[in-house]
Amino acid sequence: MIRKRISFVIVLIAIAVFACNFPSTPPLTGNKTISSQSGPEADPTTDAPTPLPTRPAYRPGQLVDYIAQPGDTLPALAAHFNTTIAQIRAANPVIPDDATTMPMGFPMKIPIYYRALWANPFKIIPDAAFVNGPMQVGFNTSAFVDSQPGWLKNYHAYAGAGSIQSGADLVDYVATNYSVSPRLLLALLEYQAHALTDPQMPLDSYILKYPDPYYSTLYLQLVLAANTLNNGYYGWRIGSLTEFDATDGSIIRPDPWQNAASVGIQYFFSRISFGSAYDATVGPDGFAKTYKSLFGDPWTGNINLIPGSLTQPPLRLPFQPGQTWTYTGGPHTGWGVGAPFSAIDFAPPSQFHGCFTPEPQNFVTAMADGIVVRSSIDGLMLDLDGDGDERTGWDIFYLHLATDTRALVGQELHAGDFIGYPSCRGGEATGTHVHIARKYNGEWIPADSAIPLDLSGWVVHSSGIAYQGTMTRNGATVKACQCSDFYSEITSDTNP
Repeated sequence: MIRKRISFVIVLIAIAVFACNFPSTPPLTGNKTISSQSGPEADPTTDAPTPLPTRPAYRPGQLVDYIAQPGDTLPALAAHFNTTIAQIRAANPVIPDDATTMPMGFPMKIPIYYRALWANPFKIIPDAAFVNGPMQVGFNTSAFVDSQPGWLKNYHAYAGAGSIQSGADLVDYVATNYSVSPRLLLALLEYQAHALTDPQMPLDSYILKYPDPYYSTLYLQLVLAANTLNNGYYGWRIGSLTEFDATDGSIIRPDPWQNAASVGIQYFFSRISFGSAYDATVGPDGFAKTYKSLFGDPWTGNINLIPGSLTQPPLRLPFQPGQTWTYTGGPHTGWGVGAPFSAIDFAPPSQFHGCFTPEPQNFVTAMADGIVVRSSIDGLMLDLDGDGDERTGWDIFYLHLATDTRALVGQELHAGDFIGYPSCRGGEATGTHVHIARKYNGEWIPADSAIPLDLSGWVVHSSGIAYQGTMTRNGATVKACQCSDFYSEITSDTNP
């Protein structure tokens, strides 16, 4: 296996060096792909309108050129191109059997099966500009908002964390919880409500033009936007979202060469517009132009958000050795509603149901060595790379920890150390438990994916329905159930 992975890297380097000798391989322009079948792709770095290509009606199984983008996996690519993993592997035998994420820039041949109505191939922003990850390090939301003449800098409201917050604070609060870039949220506020350039706040309470009566404040509009963006982004990332409806009922099928960030933005605007208005928004002279006017070209300095062959570091079950807890929640959202299914739940042993105070010995433990970088009612974040920033490297998110006992910001913990008591605090909870999820470079990592959540050898599997699923190890299976019955019990190793 080691030999195969090394040969894969060697071949990849060779292809990267000699790609210019193969005219069938699509050239790279910055961090964008140009498909040789469809002509030049729209360049998001230019201000002038660029004619957008259309895809031909490919022959069934025709091989097309594709350059791997950060975070690409074979299951997702198979869904995007309406093909199968087996056919992709047959066309690209160099890909190792244990491949997780594809290396950025890796040229591939993909068998395509044409689907009608493939949409705009224009890439709006890169994935690294979508998530609250490394590209956001050093950005000061408050300072940026204060430097602008728009109404947002004078806006204050009681929301979110339970105190009066400024407009910039609300943006940061939502950006942190949903792990969506604050720049992206600010660009949305400017595009929809001129929040950064117009001193006069709109009278319309639906600031982001999302007409939901339950989300009629600025804060709740931001919450709805971040959640909707994530549903589009992660739906495309894992391959579960390959088409969606606009508000007029028309079908939108993202172009197979698209990136997750652009599909996330397309999905958001499909909830509030259609037809020519929608087309203009997701084209070169729409939202992308507003983003560029505020923050410069997002493709300049674009980073490799998810590296090739990414693997999870060793993680333990989140409770003490030898204890038996119950697996009460299979894969479900890490934060918010819907995608991605990055979190799972465990409940401590008890004779009680619902919300109760656990026995003193039944506490939640650190799943790996790390430093606590966030600790509040909205969750605790354990940073595994030790740089003190949850936007970089691997991080573990814990939710529903009791307020008065959880670990504090700045604490350095070792795997197995006390981190807090499970409770019903923070978010919605029907019973005492702990909710855990992973992030890498700010991106939520689905629990059942090419990089499966593995806790002491117990591997998570999803049924496709939120909160349902199993964990398996060495032929043994436990099934998630809020009933906390015998079949959902899982015991931590005595000597992890």
